[in-house]
Amino acid sequence: MLDPDLCLDVPEDFDDSDAEPQVHPIGRKLFQGTTAAEAFRKAHEWVAGHDLLVQDVSWDYLYGNDEPHTLSLYFVFDLDPEDAEDA
Repeated sequence: MLDPDLCLDVPEDFDDSDAEPQVHPIGRKLFQGTTAAEAFRKAHEWVAGHDLLVQDVSWDYLYGNDEPHTLSLYFVFDLDPEDAEDA
């Protein structure tokens, strides 16, 4: 069963299957560290604890922040094919 707080509400009549840029729900989580290695370690630990597929990553440096190295991780949940049919 999916947690409704983690779901994207889409109108019943929404259908973009024939549109060029189709909409695909994707999550984003930020990981910050005092070093790039620390941010990556935090991301690695979090990904290892969840059933998801990493789609993309990006790095940023937040000047003036205690943990300036920021890794943005973009992901989708890797649903069991049987669960995906029920969703």
